[in-house]
Formats: sequence, C-alpha cells, structure tokens
Amino acid sequence: MMAKKGRLELKETKLFHTTKEDLESAAQLIREGKTVIFPTETVYGLGANAMDEKAVREIFKAKGRPADNPLIVHIDSLEKIGRYVKELPRNAQLLAEAYWPGPMTLILPKKECISDVVSAGLMTVGIRIPQSAVAREFLKNCDLPVAAPSANLSGSPSPTTFEHCKDDMMGRVDGIICGEDSAVGLESTVIDACGEIPVILRPGGITPEMIKTVCGDVIVDKSVDGVVDTEKPKSPGMKYRHYAPNAEVILVKYGDTEKMRKLAEEVKESIVLLTEESVENFGRESAICIGSQKNPETVAHNLFRVFRECDKKGYKRIILEEIEDKEIGLAVMNRAKRAAKK
Repeated sequence: MMAKKGRLELKETKLFHTTKEDLESAAQLIREGKTVIFPTETVYGLGANAMDEKAVREIFKAKGRPADNPLIVHIDSLEKIGRYVKELPRNAQLLAEAYWPGPMTLILPKKECISDVVSAGLMTVGIRIPQSAVAREFLKNCDLPVAAPSANLSGSPSPTTFEHCKDDMMGRVDGIICGEDSAVGLESTVIDACGEIPVILRPGGITPEMIKTVCGDVIVDKSVDGVVDTEKPKSPGMKYRHYAPNAEVILVKYGDTEKMRKLAEEVKESIVLLTEESVENFGRESAICIGSQKNPETVAHNLFRVFRECDKKGYKRIILEEIEDKEIGLAVMNRAKRAAKK
C-alpha cells in the first residue's frame, strides 16, 4: 500500500542484505522497472534500468533532481560496454584497462538503447564499472545498464552509509541494499574520453596524475573550480549547488585559525572542521578533525559523513579548512567549493 505526502507518492521500501539471494531479489526489482539503492566504493547509488524511460524518471522524482543533470550508467564488466556505446576511443580503452573496475566514469558516444532522459538529451553518456564486489554482483544479476546518481536528495551531501540512504530515501524508492560504508567517500572521476586528450569534468579518486601516466596528457575542465556553470552539462556536478549541508559553508585557508575563530564567534551555532595539522592550534573541544593534510584520502572519506553529522546537530554555520587542491585534494576542494556556493 502507498501513502501520499504532498505531491510525493510514498512507496513501501524493501531492505536487502548483501546475500546472494537478496542481491538477486533487488536485481529483480530493477528488471521490473523499479528503483533500488546499492552500495559502491564511491557513494551509494540510486539505480534504475537505463533503457526504461519511465523507470529513470522515478530517479529524478525521488531525488528532486533537475532534468538537465545527466546520470551515470553502471555495468558490471567491460565486455558488455559495446551494448551501450557506439565506440571506445583509444584513450578510453587505455583508461578502462588501467582503472576499471574503479571510481572512474568515462563519457562516450551512446547507443540509442540508452534513454535520452539518462543523458539529458546529449548524444553521449557516462559509463562506470564499480570496484565494489557487491555492486558488481548486483549489476551482474540485473544484466542491464543501471542509471544511478548518488542516493541523496538533490543538492545535499552524498550518502556514504546505509543509514544516510535510509534518512533521505525511505518511502521514495522501492529498495535499499544494506552494504558497507563507502571506501572512497566522494563520487567518481568523470572523464570526457571522446577527444584526443581526456578532459576531467568532475574530479574524484582517479586523479589527473593517474590519467597522465596512462594517456600522456589531461585537461581539467574550468568548471572543476566549483564556480563556473555550464548551460548543458556533460556530467553531474558541473551545474547547480551540490554536496551541501543545510548549514552555511565557509572555506578558510589552511592554518588560518584566527579567521576560523572569528567566523565561529559571529554565529552561535557554528562548528569548525579542520585537519589534524591545525587541531592543536585551534583546540580540540571546539572543532571536528576531518583528516590530514598529509593524507587527503582521509578528508575525502570523511567529508560528506561529517557534513551530515553537522546537520543532525543543528549547526547553522560550518567553517571548513581547505586542503591542497592536488591529487584527490582536487576532488575534495571541488566538492567543498560547490557546497559553499550560494
């Protein structure tokens, strides 16, 4: 039975574990045109059959996502990619062989079987093969392309735990698979692999340095700085305010603890998020440590989780210490700038 809440028709959401039987049952929902949330190494994804326009529209409805924001399609193996894209250019082939399965999405020319709703009307589509064994087993059982953005309400921090998905999506989707916490904690690197030089449209766990070692060169799109919008984005994360908690987010340069204190004093319900290197100078009792400047992977892993914790505690202002924007730090700062954008 379904209930109505405002304009949203609430669904009965089935909860699944990662057993063989449950993954098959969850995949059956996808084959029936339903929506299922599943764990990956980046963040949890909200999936539906990418060849079923009606099913894909349920993703946008559940998230409250703008229709011009394209979705990423997930498959379980490279052998199947020819079913859904017209060609695999040389750079795409090299990157796929080097980093799939993994936190990387390639933008490629799509075949007509992929719904135009998935690609927001573009002739290209983002394809990814997750590293998560649970995700790939689920996708293998689906045996079709699964369109899946992050499983959160549009604009809010992406979910990195099963509990985050329940908080946002119970009653909005048909199923949720209860898996482990996401290892990376940020969405995949999105690379336009159609041209002679690969272009990073959204940074992630596969860094520019890693791409250069395979392809010799790489371009970082100007939108990655978190400021520039594009009329018709090729990738999620290029347009609109993203990844943002309810609280106001203000970025402060590394080590400027005096400015952090001043900003915190202006608003009573403020919290400072800083790195291990600055904790002692600021004071442990009035701040949260989100990782290390020397190990930016820890900041990437913790960022969205801590944003959500801050919302639950009712903070009105988050003062976030910046990290160096190189390697995975580029992805961290991309998300931070988008969260701080008004």
